[in-house]
Amino acid sequence: AFVDDLETVVDEYGLQRFALLGISQGAPVSIAYAVRHPERVSRLVLCGGFAKGWRKRGNAADVARAEASVTLIREGWGQDNPAARQMFTSLIVPDATHEEMQGFNELERISASADTAIRLLRVLGDIDVTELLPRVEVPTLVLHSRGDARVPFEHGLTLARGIPKARLVALESKNHII
Repeated sequence: AFVDDLETVVDEYGLQRFALLGISQGAPVSIAYAVRHPERVSRLVLCGGFAKGWRKRGNAADVARAEASVTLIREGWGQDNPAARQMFTSLIVPDATHEEMQGFNELERISASADTAIRLLRVLGDIDVTELLPRVEVPTLVLHSRGDARVPFEHGLTLARGIPKARLVALESKNHII
């Protein structure tokens, strides 16, 4: 469905050929789009991405963290107190200033309800584009922070190793989002 949404946007804007940036969960969506439409994607940039969602990785600790996150979202996401959202903000942009963190907390609150955030987290757990990686035909740049706590560096390595001729740039940062 994410790829279908991207196709709709691309078609609506009449884009014929373009570079595609996939950040975090946008990376597997971008990979799937580039494989489906190699004639339209000129370049692919993947930042903080992954090929397999938390449930597909088969790691009990990843599953436990995700399920704990669901509880935290359900109980505190939409409240005026940003404590629940701050946990996610601290994983996504730990090097942000206090003001940047406040802004990100507010963006989380206004951009998704708790129910939507939970549905999204659960759907992301089932993503798996591993089999598509060798089919990516476009030049690909993989950017990944060495200290990324949200999507560990090893997932960026997996993308770079799985995509033919991909180039990996390791970022000296803890931030998930640049």
